[in-house]
Amino acid sequence: MDIAILTPAAVLVLWSLIMLLWMAGTRFPAMAKSGADLTKAPPGGRGSDLEGVIPDKVNWKSHNYTHLMEQPTLFYATVVILAIAGAGHGMNLYLAWAYVIVRIIHSIWQATVNLVKVRFMLFVLSTICLLVMAINALWATLV
Repeated sequence: MDIAILTPAAVLVLWSLIMLLWMAGTRFPAMAKSGADLTKAPPGGRGSDLEGVIPDKVNWKSHNYTHLMEQPTLFYATVVILAIAGAGHGMNLYLAWAYVIVRIIHSIWQATVNLVKVRFMLFVLSTICLLVMAINALWATLV
């Protein structure tokens, strides 16, 4: 098993938790400032209920955290497949690191500037890395 490829996955997990803390650290003060009160939230309330209640720039961190719970789940599965198949080295390892670095840049961009044109290009770049890794994972399991 090639466990080196698990390191970028672990970094992305840690980054996701950092984004969670960043989101909470900006969202709770903004909620307090807006008068929103968690103790009076109706049953089933969700973070998306804060759209239009707190500033958009605060919500951007939440949007990004949600994104980190979406496509990266495919990344984690792909990394595990590559590691188990003994293909977690070379180009796959470089692609895994590229994916994580681009996703971190994407997070910072979305949480601060959020110009969609740039954010979309970062998403496409990370998706290309993941696509190549997924194809390589399939090949590694067919052998």
